[in-house]
Amino acid sequence: MNKEELIRRIDEYPPCNEQEERDRKQILSWICSREDAFSRENELAHMTASAWVVNRDRSKVLMVYHNIYNSWSWLGGHADGETDLLSVAMREVKEEAGITRLQPVSEDIFSLEILTVDGHEKKGRYVPCHLHMNVTYLLEADDREGVSVKEDENSGVGWFSPEDALRASTEPWFVDRIYSKLIRKVESL
Repeated sequence: MNKEELIRRIDEYPPCNEQEERDRKQILSWICSREDAFSRENELAHMTASAWVVNRDRSKVLMVYHNIYNSWSWLGGHADGETDLLSVAMREVKEEAGITRLQPVSEDIFSLEILTVDGHEKKGRYVPCHLHMNVTYLLEADDREGVSVKEDENSGVGWFSPEDALRASTEPWFVDRIYSKLIRKVESL
């Protein structure tokens, strides 16, 4: 997917709440005004893709214990110049959890959000506070497939019931604003 197609899809995305509506406008403005919007070389903000990974009957959610955030969280990563964010989300799930049998429930955007990232060390280098202009996709995987840790990013991978996923995360804003929203959206499918 090229940049223009992604812009069209974000523009046509029907926000489910005020957070998505306001973040959608900011994400569109960012992509349209910045040549480096998809590169983490832009230390103020850059595009990312996340995956809300569910099993076939939607009774479980795949989470990783993220080393930087010290919390169970969803999977995803930086666009690093790529504009096909569904492809980015799928690649990140495969890399972060070792999942090989993965498919999108839909190729449509599932959620939009702007995420704050605190300053941290990564590979011996300080990364300043910044924003992730994030596009989320709903993916499906087989919860019987073996998973594996990606030691430089996470220290645990596991399937949780939606309720247990909320309890496992130690990031209140994500629990209240993002993960709860994603769970509600899955339940409404």
